Amino acid sequence: MKIYADLPSRRIGQIVADLLMLGWILLWARVGKAVHDTTLSLGEPGRRLESAGRGFRDKLTTAGDNVDDLPLLDDKVAKPFRDAAGAGSSIEDAGRDPVSAVDTPATTPGWVTALTPILIVGAFWLAARWRFVRRATAAQSLVDSVDDTDLFALRAMANQPLQRLARISDDPTGARRRGDSRVIRELALLELADCGLRPPGPEIAGPEIAGL
Repeated sequence: MKIYADLPSRRIGQIVADLLMLGWILLWARVGKAVHDTTLSLGEPGRRLESAGRGFRDKLTTAGDNVDDLPLLDDKVAKPFRDAAGAGSSIEDAGRDPVSAVDTPATTPGWVTALTPILIVGAFWLAARWRFVRRATAAQSLVDSVDDTDLFALRAMANQPLQRLARISDDPTGARRRGDSRVIRELALLELADCGLRPPGPEIAGPEIAGL
């Protein structure tokens, strides 16, 4: 599988694009986490109320346990403490409800914020990269000898802009039919460069590729 182009300038551009995509993902992952954390912070008052209720309940329960075994009094002293501890449980429950209401849906806006721009840009990036990989891999499988250059010359005449063909020859089709090796070579180089590939051998690796 051909992932990167052979030509240095195009390969560098692809690597830069991949790094920018990675940076884009990391950027929006951090933004999504910030949105998630901000949403969770809305439940902070509820957490404090829950913590206060829990502490109040635990202290009164402990106090009731400490006086429970006093002689002659049975649980008459402990009971008011335990009854008051029930109020602490109510406070704890009152704090837990808003925390639950915030914690459960907090994940959704974070993921939506992060994934929306990542998927939009990533779709274009992935389509471009996959299109190159498929084309370059298929072309690479055909570039195994100088004899294959005629195929790429044909593809150049079908795919390349007319102004680029005109710079090679006023009549590229006729030149190819006549077997003009220079025109065939330059047409092949044009198509190979567009695929991001180097020419297959020194016979066609002329100076013309430098201008492609």
